[in-house]
Amino acid sequence: MASLTYELTLAGLAVGSAAALTGIGLVVTYRATGVLNLAHGAVAMICAYVLRQLVVVWGWPLPLGALVTLLVVAPGLGLILDRGVFRPLALLGSNPAQTLVASIGVFVLLVGGAALLWGSGARDDAPVLLGDDPWTQLAAVVALACLVAAVTRWTRFGRELRAVVDNRPLAVLSGVDADRVAAAGWAFGSFTAGLTGVLLAPYVRLDPYGMPLLVIEVIAVAVIARMRSLPVAVAAAIAIGVAQAQLTRLHPEGWAGPLVQALGANLFVVALLVAALVLPGVGGKGHDALPPPPRAPRVPTPVWLVTGILLLLPLGFAGSDLHTAVQVPALAVILLSLVVVAGRGGQIALGQAAYAGLGALLTALLATAGVPTLLALGLAVPMVAVVGLVTAWPAIRRHGLALALATLATGVAVSRFVLTQPYATAGLSLDRPAGFTDDRAYYALELLLLAGCLALVAALRRGRTGRALAALRDHEPGAEATGVPVPALKLLAFVLGAALAALGGGLLGMGLRAFDPEAYDPIRGLLWFAAVLVLGADSLLTPVAAAALLITLDAGPQAGTAAALIGLLATQTGRFPPLTTLLHPHRPAAADGAQPPTGRPAPLSTTRTGSAGGNPSPAAGRAHPRRPAPGHAPAPPTAPAPTPAPELRADDLTLTYPGGITALSHVTITLAPARITALVGPNGAGKSTLFDCLAGTLRPRRHQGLITLDGADITSRPAHARTRLGIARTFQRLAVFPSLSVEENVRIGAERGRIRGDPAAVERSLRLFGLAGPVRHRAAADLPTGTLRRVELARALAGRPHTLLLDEPAAGLDADETAALARILAALAADGLTVLVVEHDPDLVAGISHTVHTMEGGRILP
Repeated sequence: MASLTYELTLAGLAVGSAAALTGIGLVVTYRATGVLNLAHGAVAMICAYVLRQLVVVWGWPLPLGALVTLLVVAPGLGLILDRGVFRPLALLGSNPAQTLVASIGVFVLLVGGAALLWGSGARDDAPVLLGDDPWTQLAAVVALACLVAAVTRWTRFGRELRAVVDNRPLAVLSGVDADRVAAAGWAFGSFTAGLTGVLLAPYVRLDPYGMPLLVIEVIAVAVIARMRSLPVAVAAAIAIGVAQAQLTRLHPEGWAGPLVQALGANLFVVALLVAALVLPGVGGKGHDALPPPPRAPRVPTPVWLVTGILLLLPLGFAGSDLHTAVQVPALAVILLSLVVVAGRGGQIALGQAAYAGLGALLTALLATAGVPTLLALGLAVPMVAVVGLVTAWPAIRRHGLALALATLATGVAVSRFVLTQPYATAGLSLDRPAGFTDDRAYYALELLLLAGCLALVAALRRGRTGRALAALRDHEPGAEATGVPVPALKLLAFVLGAALAALGGGLLGMGLRAFDPEAYDPIRGLLWFAAVLVLGADSLLTPVAAAALLITLDAGPQAGTAAALIGLLATQTGRFPPLTTLLHPHRPAAADGAQPPTGRPAPLSTTRTGSAGGNPSPAAGRAHPRRPAPGHAPAPPTAPAPTPAPELRADDLTLTYPGGITALSHVTITLAPARITALVGPNGAGKSTLFDCLAGTLRPRRHQGLITLDGADITSRPAHARTRLGIARTFQRLAVFPSLSVEENVRIGAERGRIRGDPAAVERSLRLFGLAGPVRHRAAADLPTGTLRRVELARALAGRPHTLLLDEPAAGLDADETAALARILAALAADGLTVLVVEHDPDLVAGISHTVHTMEGGRILP
């Protein structure tokens, strides 16, 4: 028994050492460049193939082949990726989500290139570099980790690396060559990837798909280390590797046997899933989401007609053999799920292949049990939707990179523990529905279902829900502050995406007349995601075009062509617009179908005003918006009389950030109803933290203070709930939704605010801030900062709040606009609105405020 334990420990050390190398490379690359390199496994696979090519095929001596592979090819790949892909993105100011998409493109490109060069078959003759002694491998890993730690701590390069990690712009101003540091990080990260590949290749299946996915699984060790600590990464890798090896000695009877065997072979997958869902995530809220796409124009009718004709052509010319064509509508439905989740919802979802596979598997299981095939598919779709709800619930609170890892981990776990396990797939049969066994009939059925799904998603993209999804995608904190229930909306997107993927997966399985787990491999999920991003994630034409492209290229004689092409295009997504935008060389039409106007936006009105709703009322001492010129919409009806505003109060607020930094210390403040309260103080005084606590963006824990509205405790209420209670806010950094028009931005505020359903609310807000003219149809992305500040204010007021929290509202406004803003705020307060202003403009503060509080060091000064 002791001998078995020792042998298994040695086997675990070998796997753990390779995983530790992956962790070291990922951590160093992330610390030097800020890029979570999902292509690490693909680089490892390429280097393993290169060493085999040099030694086995060309007959080079192993030491020479290893030196060339590890010291020339691997670092060279890293430098090529730095100069050709990631440095241009850094110069363009791309966020972490865009660099993650580029790394997925690199992954897909290298996988496709390897399949083109070496074929898709597995190789079992990879040369052994360090022999079979795992202690040697472990020693090499520990020595490498110590070397990296020493260089980081005691050399000039290490100091520069730490400076770049802490504050890249400041490091550049201090004379640090950040590009050189990034290049070194990429070279070293690729070296460790190459070493991982050549060490693993003799013990795992060497093929373009197996090894990259295996290395992706061991990203868990870098996530556990929070992409920072090398000792933690090495220790986690060794511990998981040894534990995984020890699990293989367990052979329980009954239903637990296959599950334990799967666990013993995939413990790194479990670690990745737990780390992605439980541990603090990589990245930050609102700063690493997919950027909003260009304002999606309506696909011209002739384009849809041509697309429809092309889809119908196989019915007339291909006879009864439509084996390739029947895959296109099914895959298009799967890709349509990515349009919902990634295109409209802006979420980085990398696990859609798992939902498609579950749809096919459940359809096959039900059909094998005697359920009619079409009914089996109809039952499988809601079942997978429930699975999507359960798996999305813990993931939706993640953002950006953390969400990407969580969805990828979910997809890999479903593949490893369900789709590829004999206990779930043995004895399955899957055929087409009765009456649709003929290729032509089945293809027609698929086209009908595809048309229905396109119509469903088109309806989702319009109206109130469509605007809310676009707001979520464009600026999540801004959407939440506008009253959009972000968690519920994310769940809707993920559940609908899971249902569509399940429908497409079931159709694909029936089209192939079999359940094939490889058709739903996680790597295919990455390819599908990259294809949708390349063509345009928010276009309904994308899933159809991408499906046709992928199926056509895969049906060709060269395996890997589709992956290579899509990967190459995906590496450039941050530098070039989506391909579907080429169909619209002209400026897109406005939201209501009218052509967008030209010329400068209307200036902020500086005339006198009436009520808070902006109704014209020539009462003395108040500013009112200009009356509309002839031909414009008539003046809106009079708003209801304002009711007394409830009192918003914070008592004894204390907030301490991780690391012991106290942002607020026993702060008590009351916002007097129908008065303007100003909050001033130096940077770092705690103004923004207090502001966010009042707005609900930050929520103090129990015993850290109390926030009440008219005496009712709202401390635990989220931001969107407080908006619906009548507390509206603006942001220091603009929080408009660039893919929507000015009017659509304001309409979201009216639809999600305290008083909803007022048909005149949008018009009043637009007129109040001088936005009722042609500018209302302009996309927010096209407007200057001053106008966008007015859009944000108009949106905040459209929901008829009783309390308005303004974070530096004059930023970006010129002197005339600031003066007009002051008059409007004074009039709003006179009409009963409670206003809190955080502002650095002393003239504005002095001119409008009834009460001024000064903050310093997290306290309000007496």
